[in-house]
Order: sequence, then structure tokens, then C-alpha cells
Amino acid sequence: MQNLQFPINFVFKISTLANDFTATDASGKVVAYVRQKMFKLKEEVKIYADATKSKINYTIKADRWLDFSAAYSFFDEDGKEFGKIARKGWKSLWKAEYHLIDENAEIQYMVREENGWVKVFDALFSEIPILGIFTGYVFNPSYLVTDTDNQPIVRLKKKASFFGRNFEVDKIGSMDNDDDDRIMLGLMMMILLERRRG
Repeated sequence: MQNLQFPINFVFKISTLANDFTATDASGKVVAYVRQKMFKLKEEVKIYADATKSKINYTIKADRWLDFSAAYSFFDEDGKEFGKIARKGWKSLWKAEYHLIDENAEIQYMVREENGWVKVFDALFSEIPILGIFTGYVFNPSYLVTDTDNQPIVRLKKKASFFGRNFEVDKIGSMDNDDDDRIMLGLMMMILLERRRG
């Protein structure tokens, strides 16, 4: 996923038992097909070149069984680890916060939910009969990727949609070309986790 043309769109499928989505670039070209198998004790996500699932480009694996504090490592097609994403402890219960870690186990980027109240209101309103089905149009969280100097690099935002299935990634700062993969894989794993939380 090098030299990506932003914005990148994630569109989740709603017709399968697996948690999967397609990532397309600004021209509509598929840059990845992401598939997370359901009901696995130790999570593993496959990132395919496209929806045919004929070629696996990356794999993301949890470092432990289902656990709030699990870290998720990124592996290339040759099985070489080149980074990971880890939730930042209990602080993430209120407002999601993750660390993107490079191949040298150094924190390289942070991913933070921009407004924790959006998730609260989404959860409250989703419990209201009839009105609850429209929360996907009203409450749309966003997440900001910043570097170690707190400079914004990328924003991921949920787009208004009936089933909460559309997300957009916009580049708002500069990053090294070899960081594209790590940032995109981190956001892909994070959004799988955050969608599950509600």
C-alpha cells in the first residue's frame, strides 16, 4: 500500500458473517480487501490485494487471546514483522487511544479519538426504539493520527450511513513513504476493534 492516493474509503460488507471491508483509493481502485474471521480466540486479520482473495499482502495477529490490552503485529507477505498497534490502557475506555509502533519497538505515531462524547451519545440514542436505527447518520466519530511531535498526519472519519459501514481516511500532513503501510494497517485494525465496541 505504498504511494496511496487519498482519500481512502473503507466500506464494510453487511452480508457476511466475517467482519470484512474493501479499501479503495481516490480513483476508486481497490487497494486492499480486509477480512477478520469471527469467533477466533486469538485474532488474525488477512489483508488481500483485492476481493478475489487470491493474494495475501499482509497479516495482522494479536499477541494474546481475546484481551483488552492485546497488541496487534503487522506481517508482510514473507512473514516478516514490521510494526504493531497497541491500545493505550484503560484510558481508551473513555476516548480511544492507540500507539503505532515501528519495527524497532519505538512509538512512531499516536491514534486518538477526537471526541469521546460522540461514542457516548451514539450508545445512548441507539437504545431508543425506532430513533436508534438512525444514529449512523448523526453520530460519526473521527480519529486523528499524529506523530511524536503531535503534528497531525491522517484523519479517519466515519461517514453518515445507515449501518455505520463507511469510513474515509484523509491525509492532512506529511509522512515518510515507507510509513503508509504501517499507518493504514493500524487504522484498519483499529476500526475493526472500535466498530465492535459500538
